[in-house]
Amino acid sequence: MSLPAKDLQDLQATLADRLYIQISGWHLYLGDAKLAETLAIECSARIDQGASIAARQSVEAVKVSVAGGASQLPLARLMPPAQLRELEEILETHSR
Repeated sequence: MSLPAKDLQDLQATLADRLYIQISGWHLYLGDAKLAETLAIECSARIDQGASIAARQSVEAVKVSVAGGASQLPLARLMPPAQLRELEEILETHSR
């Protein structure tokens, strides 16, 4: 199951504004990093597994290019634990 297009857009907008990656104390919101759409699509594809599983699997699946594309890290490695919990809460509201 995946989310309808309108719900997917709403999820993307929410992720863009509320979630961030943290690097050296700096917060870079997913919308500014152009990662919100990719994460929303991954979450949508897994939403039927429950919010917690969908959140954890999705942040592992999204790869973030670093060092000019020389390397990639899972989004999970760049997000503080509190942001993962925030993602779980966001997905809870979208899975109902």
